[in-house]
Amino acid sequence: PESALVTEDVLAKIESLTDLAPLHNPANIMGIKAFRKLLPSIPHVAVFDTSFHQTMPEESYLYSLPYNFYKDFGIRKYGFHGTSHKYVSERAAELLDRPLDQLRIISCHIGNGASIAAIDGGKSVDTSMGFTPLAGVTMGTRSGNLDPALIPYIMEKTGKNAEEV
Repeated sequence: PESALVTEDVLAKIESLTDLAPLHNPANIMGIKAFRKLLPSIPHVAVFDTSFHQTMPEESYLYSLPYNFYKDFGIRKYGFHGTSHKYVSERAAELLDRPLDQLRIISCHIGNGASIAAIDGGKSVDTSMGFTPLAGVTMGTRSGNLDPALIPYIMEKTGKNAEEV
């Protein structure tokens, strides 16, 4: 999605996607509602950090799962930190004094959340984060990618159930 002027429809759409962003959407919705109440005559804009990654080709955003999981449930790599990766790539072009559309850049967003993006000609072509911001490289507060076989292995070794693991 592109940046959008906040309307009741946009707010409802963000609320409907809370299961995809349970840590971020509820807090953002609360903030949007508070500012709309406090400053009702000021236009409010929602900026989605996944937007930058919507240029990824299908082979970059699809998982090795049945295709209907993508079609029916929206399971795909979304990518995050897009506003950061976009800014960094544009700033790199400025510093290099070269046109962005002629550059191929690897951008690293490093913080408690971290991601890497491959940018070709100013467009995201791949990113380390996936369906949620939990995937990708190891981060300060997130595990990053884990081999799916670890869950049953740890369950067997510890006697814990999947939720406990």
